[in-house]
Amino acid sequence: MSLQKSATVVASLVATVLVIIKLVVGILSGSAAVLASAIDSILDIAVSMFNYFAISKAEKAPTEKFNYGLGKIEALAAVIEGTVITISGLFIFYKGLMNIIEKRQIEYLGSSIGVMVISIILTGALVLYLNYVAKKTNNMVVKSDALHYKTDLFSNSAVLASLAVVYFTGWDWIDGVFGIAIAVYIIKEAYELIKEGTLMLLDVALDEEIVEGIKKVITAQPEVTGFHYLKTRRSGDTNFVDVHVVFTPEISLMDAHRVSDTIEEEIKKLDPSSNWHITIHLDPYDDSPHND
Repeated sequence: MSLQKSATVVASLVATVLVIIKLVVGILSGSAAVLASAIDSILDIAVSMFNYFAISKAEKAPTEKFNYGLGKIEALAAVIEGTVITISGLFIFYKGLMNIIEKRQIEYLGSSIGVMVISIILTGALVLYLNYVAKKTNNMVVKSDALHYKTDLFSNSAVLASLAVVYFTGWDWIDGVFGIAIAVYIIKEAYELIKEGTLMLLDVALDEEIVEGIKKVITAQPEVTGFHYLKTRRSGDTNFVDVHVVFTPEISLMDAHRVSDTIEEEIKKLDPSSNWHITIHLDPYDDSPHND
């Protein structure tokens, strides 16, 4: 099993444990914040299972039908995960608002506080593990999961803070206020996740820093007189580059091919953690005006 797949399995197991303890205490206590956190953990299980499926598909080799593989399914997973997080955020917002309006009292405060302390410890350990896997694999699904559980870590901390305030002051309405604040934060983070996944689905160019690096690599070759039609995109863990490189008409095909190989190897060094698919078209002169 790959490291990224293992990460989704670990995330699912942790989410399952959190669901059980949060759901029981959330129902008994009536806390909007704890119950909302429990529902968010239920969604975490579904999302982690979907992520496992997405990674399994994305890791498959290209086929005759899908010549470039299924890497973009990771971006699709990120969009779906962001949408699920948004829905859970809207529910938490509603629940917190209703608790304020109905002036609902919180019960089993001691148990609720204990549950949230356990949740923070488990979620914190999981975030550290997922961040490690994300940095090592540069996998977008794992990055999304890490962000997801990071928002959980902040929300769990906010829930604990709200329960502590209620415990010491008796102000039950604080629970609803914290629930609404958590919801706003979750929806904001989900928007960023959806945006990143959507941009990848729309073939957004690689980061400007990488693109500038590619240009410098090409122009650094003395045999190259120019380049045009530079296009970049990312799919899953693979960076795609297409470019026309211009040489003098007198250069031999062997020498031009050697230079293009050098360019490819230097470009790959710009992001060693990613796979690269580089296509270089060799031109004896700048034909871009003619093609345009």
